[in-house]
Amino acid sequence: MLQQTLFIIKVLAYGISSLLSDVYRLAVLRAKYLHYRITPWKGKGDDDEGEEVRNIVVVDASFAGYSAARVLAKSLPYLPGNRGRYRVVVVEPHSHFHFTWVLPRFCVVPDHEHKAFIPYGGFLRGVPPDFVRWVAGRAVGASRDAVQISGSSGETIPYAFLIVATGSGISGGDENESNENESKNNSLPSRVDADGKKEGIRQLKDMQQRIRGAENLVIVGGGAAGVELATDAKGQYPDKKVVLVHSRDAVMHRFGARLQAAAMDGLRQLGVDVITGERLVGHDTESGLVTLKSGRQVECDVLIKCTGQRPASHLIADLSPSSVLATGQVRVKSTMQIADDEFPNVYACGDVAETGTPNPNARSADRQAAIAADNVLSAIQGKAPSREYIPNFMDGVIKLTLGLEKSVGYARDGDSELLLRSKEKDLALMSRQAWWRFGAKAFEDDVEGDAVGSKDPA
Repeated sequence: MLQQTLFIIKVLAYGISSLLSDVYRLAVLRAKYLHYRITPWKGKGDDDEGEEVRNIVVVDASFAGYSAARVLAKSLPYLPGNRGRYRVVVVEPHSHFHFTWVLPRFCVVPDHEHKAFIPYGGFLRGVPPDFVRWVAGRAVGASRDAVQISGSSGETIPYAFLIVATGSGISGGDENESNENESKNNSLPSRVDADGKKEGIRQLKDMQQRIRGAENLVIVGGGAAGVELATDAKGQYPDKKVVLVHSRDAVMHRFGARLQAAAMDGLRQLGVDVITGERLVGHDTESGLVTLKSGRQVECDVLIKCTGQRPASHLIADLSPSSVLATGQVRVKSTMQIADDEFPNVYACGDVAETGTPNPNARSADRQAAIAADNVLSAIQGKAPSREYIPNFMDGVIKLTLGLEKSVGYARDGDSELLLRSKEKDLALMSRQAWWRFGAKAFEDDVEGDAVGSKDPA
């Protein structure tokens, strides 16, 4: 009991520390704002006349990239000595921010799928236009001083600093997958493989229809996405046969024993058939059977694979192949600079970076992004990057839904585990809070977002 109480105190202390850190950042920005008002910038024609604007390029605006862009864009106008010398350039192919945490739910439950796509722009509201540029495109290559953009423009964007926050994508294969590729939209439920909102909604609706029409649903992969998808499907359709196949001896195997047990209990209480210690080796769509490594066959008319995420580190591979590990993650210093002294102006954060965080999530991505951005700001002022990312147990906190009405919150610090059970009242989960956090009015969207190259949100 004492150990549990101490753990809760540590969690509360972390929350208070984070809040104070945000307050401090806001206070510093306000002080710089006052300085800015006292000595207003007259724009072109004063002491920086003729000086070329330098770009801080942020590649991809998911949790890490969007946060880094916000810190930079909100700070640059008030940075001493930066009267128009530096600006943020965000390169992002998606028309909307993808709130990936709700995707397993929206693969099952209809009429909420639009809530997973949050309009860009609100998070950068109030930034003077001279200090931020939004490029709707995909970065496909990087050199020592520029980033290459795909699409009709084929633009090459020079940079003084580069922050790579490209996250993870679907890998070419996984230990749980067969050699075939029968499943449609195989990025779901972890990712939406679409740049435009309309196509993303279509993919989610297509997945809903497939699950609704299935008699025997087989889900491969017992991580968070697989567990949530399986329990949501069984909760939504109690009479449907749902089978979860996982290659390890326990679901949620990257976490501690208490979460593993809670997840297994949740699955079994709903009636999901869980098969552990097995791998998928084949799927015969004509016979409606999947074959496992042991030779066991399971009836299946819809197969969904929740495996195979791999860091999207191609840009760093172009620059510094030695900085990319066999896992695909990028080796970084504690300052979030890549671990190659030839490129002190190149940073990586979020899922693409190897930071030693046991179970990285949006919280750790946000912290890493802030540290990368702050160190860039220091470098602009001629100071050595000094802020360091040190993994904290709170970076691995997870909320796991177990059906439509239950969830568990989980944190682990060494051998200490904290598990909190709760009831879910909103089918859309934390969508409303996410829209608010990113500066958008909940579920109101005037951006069509058909494809790359749609309206500039900045």
